[in-house]
Amino acid sequence: MEFSSEKSFGTHGFFKGIPLWAQIFIGMAVGCLIGYLWPVLGAKLQPLGTAFIKAIKMIVMPLVFSAVTLGIYKMGSDVKQLGRLGLMAFIWFYLATGICIALGISLNAIFHPAAGVALAKTGSIPANLATSINWANFFLDIIPDNIVNIVAQQKIIPTLFFAICFGLCLANIGEKGKPVVKVLEGIMEAMFKLTQGVVATAPFAVAGIMAWVFATVGWKLIWAMAKLIGTLYVGLGVIVVGFWIIVAFMGMKPIETTKKVAEPLLLAFSTASSEVTLPVHMKILEATGIPNKVVSFVLPLGYSFNLDGAALYQSLAVCFLAEAYGIPLDAASIVTILVTTLIANKGTANVPAASLVVLAVILTAIGLPVEAIAILAGVDRLMDMGRTTVNVFGNTIAALLLYKYGGKGITDDTDTDMTIGA
Repeated sequence: MEFSSEKSFGTHGFFKGIPLWAQIFIGMAVGCLIGYLWPVLGAKLQPLGTAFIKAIKMIVMPLVFSAVTLGIYKMGSDVKQLGRLGLMAFIWFYLATGICIALGISLNAIFHPAAGVALAKTGSIPANLATSINWANFFLDIIPDNIVNIVAQQKIIPTLFFAICFGLCLANIGEKGKPVVKVLEGIMEAMFKLTQGVVATAPFAVAGIMAWVFATVGWKLIWAMAKLIGTLYVGLGVIVVGFWIIVAFMGMKPIETTKKVAEPLLLAFSTASSEVTLPVHMKILEATGIPNKVVSFVLPLGYSFNLDGAALYQSLAVCFLAEAYGIPLDAASIVTILVTTLIANKGTANVPAASLVVLAVILTAIGLPVEAIAILAGVDRLMDMGRTTVNVFGNTIAALLLYKYGGKGITDDTDTDMTIGA
């Protein structure tokens, strides 16, 4: 199976002749140099990145709502197909998450990154951080009582729920729903066009973000936590190799597939934000052959529930903190970490600061003080960049897998020329 189209999205940015991914990479390098050589200047460049992230967030909710509604509408005539795709998606999400959690525990057992490290609090804990999951509230929060308010608050899960319900209803009212569908198609295309303009500024935004990170984090702290950071990136590398094996198994070229999604991957790494990459990621996957019906359903769902890099980090971080406090990890503790992370990783999908909440839940479960999170806060940004990138790449693999094995026969009526050949 090969990507059939050579189309990309936002290929040129401001400098024609240089691919956007290369411009972003150059921006990252320039930003790192500025932050290292002129830290005072670098610390002042954060607004460049903040403006870019806000501009992308402005696009995300109307895009997610229109894309998911249209995807469900197009599959609405075949509820069985939709159900099969959804079931396969969640099976894969839990399987991938479980493997990544086990990998994090194993890496800690092999490298022991906390050994010999004198830890001190280097950050602060967010106020009112949850230390448990209220499952009744979790499921009730999925149902929006005011969709306008939910969209304004940028809550993805209840928006997805409403979009799915709305798309199914549109599919069942026949011709009366066609005008609404046309409006949603116009919104989606307009959002893609707007995204193209915003993403063209990415190299400058990335330079500002990286300059700020290197100017404010500080090299002493980075070196002090280097073993943990290094262990995490070894684990992320192992996950990527695993993804490449899956890609090869599907009959595709791993490096070529990765290059296709280089733009969202570099954006994820530099901004440490998955939602920033969503519009670009969706457009690229559609342009390379996966039907809009599949992309619009799987990708927004995956961005909330399929967080492979985060799962690895959460299990590794908890094991790291346990060793730092001198608490031996016996079999019961390891099983507790595995099960609790697997549940909490999905249960906090619609909670702000989800990774921190998951850590708080797990630390509470194994009897460690929640204040231990503050030890990681100082270098969390450097680890967040890597785990977010793997989250995004993991959802590329999920979309490819689910289309190949769960989306047989799914095509877009207006895009019948774009298929993935076996």
